[in-house]
Amino acid sequence: MTIFHCGPYRLPLNNPLLMGIVNLTPDSFSGDGLVDDVNRAIAHARLQFEAGSDILDVGAESSRPGAIPTSEDEELRRLIPVLEEISTWGIPVSVDTYKPVVMRAALAAGATMINDITGMINPDAISVVAATDCAVCVMHMQGLPGTMQQAPYYRDVIDEVHNFLSSAVDRCRRVGIVDSRIVLDPGFGFGKTLNHNLALFRALTAAGCHDLPILVGVSRKSMLGAITDRPIEQRQAASVAAALIAAQKGAKILRVHDVGATKDALAVWKAIEQEEYSEQKIFRY
Repeated sequence: MTIFHCGPYRLPLNNPLLMGIVNLTPDSFSGDGLVDDVNRAIAHARLQFEAGSDILDVGAESSRPGAIPTSEDEELRRLIPVLEEISTWGIPVSVDTYKPVVMRAALAAGATMINDITGMINPDAISVVAATDCAVCVMHMQGLPGTMQQAPYYRDVIDEVHNFLSSAVDRCRRVGIVDSRIVLDPGFGFGKTLNHNLALFRALTAAGCHDLPILVGVSRKSMLGAITDRPIEQRQAASVAAALIAAQKGAKILRVHDVGATKDALAVWKAIEQEEYSEQKIFRY
């Protein structure tokens, strides 16, 4: 059984883990941003926790297409009060940031994982992560959030994402970040057209490398809106379906808004998959 090392936590990957999203931004694409209301943000994190999250993923800077960068001071102002509370709950907490200063402060405040949309290309970021025992999610992104969806182009999206992630893993390994602390994210919607996203989904494990676990985050994203013609607030069913398919294709961490609904879908899948289902069996994700 593969074990994911997330700071002091040891998470088995025999069943997919659920990463519950907690947005602390004013312009979240999904409309669930909780900036400037610490109590509401903590309450939302508690709901994600109680719904069955294995990891909470907190972000204080929007990375949606067209997003304007947030200053380090503002990101920390939004992040730290919430992080100091939820990091005491006995659950791994991931912080979605690419800034070394924010990483360092977040880890000091109790975060046990860094979720870097830039794929650890900043040597200072790698140094911050290497100096701790935190986990790291290395993601592929073409371009920057402000412009990444204007004209994304690949000769071979699967090969190029694979090569980028492989290089990122090599950078991590060179500074002593061991494989058990690394998870890979193909970066659905980050500098990719709908067809690029679908191609990556079809060949999910091929986009990864070194047999490292893959994280999939497509919850409520525009690719699902393009497929279903549904607005963001009506994409729960599509999001749950996509998460379930990702799990069937080998994804080990599912980053989702709808933790409870996704957990139920996974439980049904696992029950059907078993040769003999015990009514006493309780699935824990």
